[in-house]
Amino acid sequence: MIANIGFGLLVITIVTSLIAVITAIYGVTSKTRAMLETSRLAALSAFPLLSMSIAALITLLLSGKFEYVYVYQTTSLSMPVYLKIAALWGGQQGSLLFWCWLLSGFTFIVLIRKWKQDHDLLPWVIVVTNITLFFFMVLVLFFENPFLKYYIMYNGEVITSLFQPFHAITAHPTDGSGLNPLLRHYGMVVHPPMLYLGFVGFIIPFAYAIAALIEGRTDDRWLKATRRWSLTAWLFLSLGLVLGSRWAYDVLGWGGYWSWDPVEISAFMPWLTGTAYLHSMVMQDKRGLFKHWNVALIILTFCLVIFGTFLTRSGLFSSVHAFSESQIGPAFFIFIAVMFVVSLGLLLFRWSRLSSGYQIKSFFSRESAFLYNNLLFLAIFAICLLGVIFPILSELFTGQQVTVGPQFYESAAGPLFALLLLLMGIVPLTAWSTSSARNLGKTVWKPALISLIFPIAAVILGARNWIAVIAIWLAALVICVTLYDYIRSIGLRAANHHEPWWKAFLTLTTRNRRRYGGYIIHLGVALMGLGIIGIEFFQTQTQAMLKLGESLDLSGYTITYRDFQIADTPDGRNVARVEISIARNNQELKVVYPRIDYYYDSEQAVTIPGLRTTLADDLYVILVDWEPVTSEAATIKAFRNPLMNWFWIGSIVAVFGTLLALWPSRERKLNTKEAA
Repeated sequence: MIANIGFGLLVITIVTSLIAVITAIYGVTSKTRAMLETSRLAALSAFPLLSMSIAALITLLLSGKFEYVYVYQTTSLSMPVYLKIAALWGGQQGSLLFWCWLLSGFTFIVLIRKWKQDHDLLPWVIVVTNITLFFFMVLVLFFENPFLKYYIMYNGEVITSLFQPFHAITAHPTDGSGLNPLLRHYGMVVHPPMLYLGFVGFIIPFAYAIAALIEGRTDDRWLKATRRWSLTAWLFLSLGLVLGSRWAYDVLGWGGYWSWDPVEISAFMPWLTGTAYLHSMVMQDKRGLFKHWNVALIILTFCLVIFGTFLTRSGLFSSVHAFSESQIGPAFFIFIAVMFVVSLGLLLFRWSRLSSGYQIKSFFSRESAFLYNNLLFLAIFAICLLGVIFPILSELFTGQQVTVGPQFYESAAGPLFALLLLLMGIVPLTAWSTSSARNLGKTVWKPALISLIFPIAAVILGARNWIAVIAIWLAALVICVTLYDYIRSIGLRAANHHEPWWKAFLTLTTRNRRRYGGYIIHLGVALMGLGIIGIEFFQTQTQAMLKLGESLDLSGYTITYRDFQIADTPDGRNVARVEISIARNNQELKVVYPRIDYYYDSEQAVTIPGLRTTLADDLYVILVDWEPVTSEAATIKAFRNPLMNWFWIGSIVAVFGTLLALWPSRERKLNTKEAA
């Protein structure tokens, strides 16, 4: 009964989304206000309808109704409640429904407010969001329905169907197969929703941009109306990427956080174009520049969001992040192609009207720096896109599928990331409109000189890789320039307004939240850069088979194999765990317990590392194998990852900066009240 209600609500939702599109187009062409209101109400209804359908599916997951295909494939009796809820987005069908629910929720938030301004954009925003929703609802209803049941035919054949076939009985499995063991981690609770929130969030500014193009609007009101949507979507997408990195670091047991997997890159590409878009928005807001850039970038970001969803669900690539092979790949490809062609056509049609009378006057101005920033982001995106589609191209032209590995991405994109760090270190001290190399040099030399302390210290501590030393200097330059400009601004305000430094700091920050939120984000990125440099250039590793009491050495650490235990757990696992002592200079620092968890229901194993982490480095220890009879010897592999913790610290700092930039300033609140 619950499943029938959930399915019925899906049918109603797809009908209402189609009604919303038709009535919006008719209302705007005939200028019928009643039709426009009908369209708005139809679009609003999708969120409560899908919320009830989601609730129905969660009820099935929690109650263990294994006769339903999706419940059987994603849950089991041994799984805890929080993982059964997370199973909503743990499989193909549920994740698509969750995607639709998020989009309907974001559309609901946009449409629920009273549109006293930009009312001419409302119909087209409804059209774009509901066409997208309609497409995904078609996938859910006709290709990946989460309410299918197992039935046993009279000849013993097991089939799946929405409705009970003639001469068939419902199958009642006693237990499900459960989630993939790699997904049974707290990261499963937060990582996919963060990515989906980021993906879906970018659809709102895209809808506004298309609406502005259709209406021939050349002002920046659509941009201002979606600034917070864009920044929020970027925040969630960033969180999703970082949480995914942490998940990989904790579960995959290979000593790293990023493997340049095609599905990883598919989530990274819209982040690249979305970041370029956020920077480009500043130029249109401040100087009326980059109007073409903004529309083109948000169109590209939207298409990459759909492309990333397509790669994850098409079965085109084999990946630990991808779902099983599905028949929805061609539908995704057609939708992406149609949306891209239509959007690009609109942009070209309005191209001349988006021109700006303002011209960039100096090679060293802030406007130029933002332009270089966008070009670098797009160059990195092009490298990532080429790497992802290269296997397809190679198979198309040679008949043999050839893949590219991490070395391709790192060697091609590494220098571009270094240039981005250099720009981040220079931009805060550049001037608007006119500037020169001499003037820039006068302002940058002091923090640049201070930043040299970092690479010198690295060399003293033993760094001999000159590329790594330069990278450390670039990250240090960003930190020093950002803090220098921040402190200089605080000092000027304290002197001019005769305020104490703490008060000047608070006033300056709260009145310029967007600017100094951006500064904090840059600081976070620089700290993350230090973590990346540490693990990429200075990681060391070793592996050996040890008997009880034996040790191995790694970069000054002594790793001793103390004990081995193996036992079954109540939740259906067989856990093999070793006790490892980590010492330095004959002093024990920590005892860690790397293990291998074998899940009986799925017949898969997961390697869980033992981790000792400090600001200086991480010692990452994994159990590779052991002697099955005596268990007196075990193969231990250990990694030393210098500075890795700064990657996670930098992520937290960047999130804080984004929240600061999102927080409305006092002046904005006053202006809002005055406008009302």
